[in-house]
Amino acid sequence: MLDDFFAKALRDCHQSVRMVVSGAVTMGIPTPALSTAIAFYDGFRTTRLPANLLQAQRDYFGAHTYELLGEEGKFVHTNWTGHGGNVSASTYDA
Repeated sequence: MLDDFFAKALRDCHQSVRMVVSGAVTMGIPTPALSTAIAFYDGFRTTRLPANLLQAQRDYFGAHTYELLGEEGKFVHTNWTGHGGNVSASTYDA
């Protein structure tokens, strides 16, 4: 996908693949490879993905903290229930 030849081919054809996948879904025909391929392509070319819900769930159930958008390096925990202690972290090493 980084090579110019393949990047152009994907740009030119991705709408057709979407039409095939959506038509197959409408008719109840499974297309696991094509569906996964177009989902991977969308994820690959997107700079910000909707992982916020997953991060919120991790924070709620395990106080994992999450990084605030626009404040890189600042990790916070939300006290979702009003019970329990406070958690904070200014650095995170994975």
